[in-house]
Amino acid sequence: MSIDIAKTIDHTALKADTTKEQIITLCEEAKENGFYSVCINPSRVEEAATLLKGSNVEVCTVIGFPLGASSSEVKALETKDAIENGATEVDMVINVGKLKDGDYQAVEKDIRAVVEMAKSKALVKVIIETSLLTDEEKVIACQLAVKAGTDYVKTSTGFSTGGATVEDIKLMRETVGPKIGVKASGGVRDRETTLKMIDAGATRIGASASVAIVKDEISNSDY
Repeated sequence: MSIDIAKTIDHTALKADTTKEQIITLCEEAKENGFYSVCINPSRVEEAATLLKGSNVEVCTVIGFPLGASSSEVKALETKDAIENGATEVDMVINVGKLKDGDYQAVEKDIRAVVEMAKSKALVKVIIETSLLTDEEKVIACQLAVKAGTDYVKTSTGFSTGGATVEDIKLMRETVGPKIGVKASGGVRDRETTLKMIDAGATRIGASASVAIVKDEISNSDY
């Protein structure tokens, strides 16, 4: 089966020092290569939405990023603001500490606050930050995300202690079943790794090395 890798990619620029010029380049690359979306910080959403107007590229942003430790109310407000500025997808970070506490009700409530704010306006991906979790916690996080109504579960922010692994993608896919999307992000820098993630069950790839991936080149990108 032939796969259009570009159509699985969220072309990403989330570093703190990302400039407007880099956002312009990101959006141009996304249009030229047919990437599914650009993924940028909330303060850049309006710029990206303007640059991508009339194209087929979606505008994705991050919520509660990268720690996931802000309150549910703040995450919901951040989601509302992002959508009003043109975001069509939001990737929110769970409250990892509360998951570790075993406070699953709080974690589900946190996710649901974003899901309900985005309902019918933007697709939601839930970042569980796999590198900080045990396999049991990964399963629980995915189950809570599905219960709260997410569209996708996502491995990583790319800013913690590790990124996506094939093993984690398989576990997440097995947990959420066939109807929920799975996004691999963090450390996906080449075509071979991308194809392995897709084969394991990923339906979206988050990467800053997107151009190198589709051109089958080696990238030194650290996202």
